[in-house]
Amino acid sequence: METKIKKTGVYVILILLAVVFLFPLIWALLTAVRNPAELGQYPIRFIPSEFHLENFKEAWNAQPFTRYLINSLAVTVLAVIGMTLSSALVAYGFARFDFKGKGFFFILMLSTMMIPWDVLVIPLYMEYNAFHWLDTLKPLIVPAWFGGAFYIFLMRQFLRGIPRDFEESAIIDGANYRQIFTRIFLPLMKPQLALSAIMYMIVVWNDYLGPLVYISDSDKFTLPIGLSLFKGAYTTDYTSIMAITVLMTLPTMIAFFLGQKQILNSNVSAGIKG
Repeated sequence: METKIKKTGVYVILILLAVVFLFPLIWALLTAVRNPAELGQYPIRFIPSEFHLENFKEAWNAQPFTRYLINSLAVTVLAVIGMTLSSALVAYGFARFDFKGKGFFFILMLSTMMIPWDVLVIPLYMEYNAFHWLDTLKPLIVPAWFGGAFYIFLMRQFLRGIPRDFEESAIIDGANYRQIFTRIFLPLMKPQLALSAIMYMIVVWNDYLGPLVYISDSDKFTLPIGLSLFKGAYTTDYTSIMAITVLMTLPTMIAFFLGQKQILNSNVSAGIKG
């Protein structure tokens, strides 16, 4: 009986926390479908008197969000693929090979996590200007193909736990290191790859400062920049902002649930094999 009471209490607390964390998204959705005139009413009505679903269409057509969506998708897909694969390759090198200066280079790589982006923005801007990359999507995509310190560390720690027997058996069978990496380690790294892809997708999809600094051509804007256009010098269209915000949140939520499913399936399969 006491165990059931504790379990019920845990579920109640989890439900309350879920409501608290979901409240901003619920409020954004209700604001997106309400009449703009209701935003200034007092007391505030939690449930709108009327639901205006056409607000989504009007907000989408107010700016060329189709173009912004294409740009965001291109940047996100290419950057996530580049970051995930390159980080996995570098992690494989740090975890499975021994070479001179390995510890030093690994610490040097980790130390880059302590450098704030604000310090790098001016040197990066000058570098991209020298490459003639400004007003293109390259500054948002190409750096991701050189890996990220956090994701390399995450994958390296996983790879270090895999017994050497896998490699030795594959080498005896005539496999080279490329085949060992692509056919043995990459399938084993599915949970880490999915986690890294989800985490970096959230970063890239919601990135505002990068496009703001490197892009001035409106045809190259991404969704976060397009969202900021609803905020003027004297007025702010909160209804349209919330409508686009809700639409921007959907891909992140879908990727999160798909990634969680992949991680769960991988863990279940590993448990069955074990």
